[in-house]
Amino acid sequence: MAARIEDYALLSNCRTAALVSDQGSIDWLCLPRLDSASAFGAILGDEAQGRWGLRPADPDAVSSRRYDGDTFVLITRWETADAVAEVHDFMPIGLDPDVTVGRTDLVRRIVGVRGEMTFAQRLSIRLDYARVIPWVRQTGTEEEPCLVAIGGPDAVALRGAQLTASDHRHEGEVTVTAGEVRDLQLTWFPSHRDLPPALDADEEVERTKSWWQEWADRISHDGARRGDVVRSLLILRALTNHETGGIAAAATMSLPEEIGGVRNWDYRYVWLRDAALTLEALLDHGFVAVAGRWREWLLRAVAGDPGDLQIMYGLAGERDLPERVLPEFPGYEGSAPVRIGNGASAQYQADVVGEVLVTLSAARAAGLGESEFSWPLERQLVRFASEQIERPDQGLWEIRGEPHRFTHSRVMIWAAFDRAVRAVEEFGLDGPVERWRGLRDRMREEIDRDGVVDGCFVQYYGTTEVDASLLLLPQVGYCRPDDPRMLATVTRIEQTLMPDGLVRRYRTGTGVDGLTGSEGAFLACSFWLVEQYAVTGRHEEAHDLMDRLCGIANDVGMLSEEYDPVSGRQLGNTPQAFSHLALVRAADALARAEHRPR
Repeated sequence: MAARIEDYALLSNCRTAALVSDQGSIDWLCLPRLDSASAFGAILGDEAQGRWGLRPADPDAVSSRRYDGDTFVLITRWETADAVAEVHDFMPIGLDPDVTVGRTDLVRRIVGVRGEMTFAQRLSIRLDYARVIPWVRQTGTEEEPCLVAIGGPDAVALRGAQLTASDHRHEGEVTVTAGEVRDLQLTWFPSHRDLPPALDADEEVERTKSWWQEWADRISHDGARRGDVVRSLLILRALTNHETGGIAAAATMSLPEEIGGVRNWDYRYVWLRDAALTLEALLDHGFVAVAGRWREWLLRAVAGDPGDLQIMYGLAGERDLPERVLPEFPGYEGSAPVRIGNGASAQYQADVVGEVLVTLSAARAAGLGESEFSWPLERQLVRFASEQIERPDQGLWEIRGEPHRFTHSRVMIWAAFDRAVRAVEEFGLDGPVERWRGLRDRMREEIDRDGVVDGCFVQYYGTTEVDASLLLLPQVGYCRPDDPRMLATVTRIEQTLMPDGLVRRYRTGTGVDGLTGSEGAFLACSFWLVEQYAVTGRHEEAHDLMDRLCGIANDVGMLSEEYDPVSGRQLGNTPQAFSHLALVRAADALARAEHRPR
């Protein structure tokens, strides 16, 4: 059985990621890329789906863990009655992003601290989403043991300790004494190539720590919660592909929004919206170059007819992301079906163009210069928005029910035209500004007429329900945070979407999303409310809610998509970019409120 979602920590090389439980089990790893097939998938089942366990043989051993500074080198400290040892897990950051990488490595360094401790190792490699039990052979020597597993195009080698086959898994023990270091190295490589040489683990751990720490040292944040902000931005960087610049929404797939439920989605892809919002968070903290790299990714991904625009792509801009079920996985705590791919890639979500243009506008204001194709790309996106202006959509929450004219989506269409107008008026770029200004005014008139009922913004035209996405309206400049309509909306959200003090996205009981079951509190929405409280003078409530939300993060600062206040458990895919970027925005809003004269 898998650990609780909040009991996992992240390892990353900015190409793929591993999840390590607090009991030393690597239960999720896709190779060689984040959206590749899994080699370890026990988080969606058990050992039969692949796992690499490493923990003391003593069942009474107690663990604690932390990252080594502002890095993704995870140190798990194990203590027994008569010994102490540590496991230092990391993924070497790899070569320059412009160099093709023919291998992926994960190192588990065992360090003796006091006394003598024996670790039990259990390895079950299950390639291609647990559909392939590989052919395994021993290729090393007694002094330098090496096991190689091959299945189809993939090969995985494990060096550093003797392992013995037992019922389609391999087991062994490693003993360390005080001051002794033993390295276990796992290496993925294409099965048609020769086994790559072993790494110099001493060199790689120092280089990897330096890379992450130097990146973190560039983060600018003047205010409280610096530690939370830095860790969140590190997680956002970990979800950004080192080679392509694509920013994944999360590191996992099909972790449930309701334990035992059907709301299990694959989030290892690049949502234009999530990536754009991630970039805004990075821009606000000095990372302009990242925005330029993502703009290049965007140009490649959306090249061609803007009418073919998708709301999400693969990490290199792939378009074909068909959703299907994997019966080989029973699901996290029985939450089935387990899905790969995402059918939302074929949806129309009207807010996406607005999100992208808002971010590119912010990058321009931050000093990112125009490339040969950047402004023509934006003009194409504005044209796409104008051609789709009357079309209802699936909205920010990519509902699978009937499309509507969601108020948030309509506001983001307004934002698309608004940022196009600003590009001409403030930066001297060319375009039909009078037409864009007219479309912007038309959208405002429509929203103010149809998106407001009894002085309150509503979820979509024709309903009286509210939606947490309405908290974003002031963030994009549609209205002031203290606009009476906005204040009334916040009151309605507090009354109807916060049964346990955290914000739900919307009331699932209305059937608007076309799905059965329910879900937890969507963490990003509560961070949006922190920001709203902070900018409208509700400082004590803002800090109280922020304290509660940051307290939901696990011991290494990770947040998933949702949280169940009743069971006190994280839910959904993890770590979730939306949650962490919203944390950063909320912390920034609190910092600004603290420095604002009262």
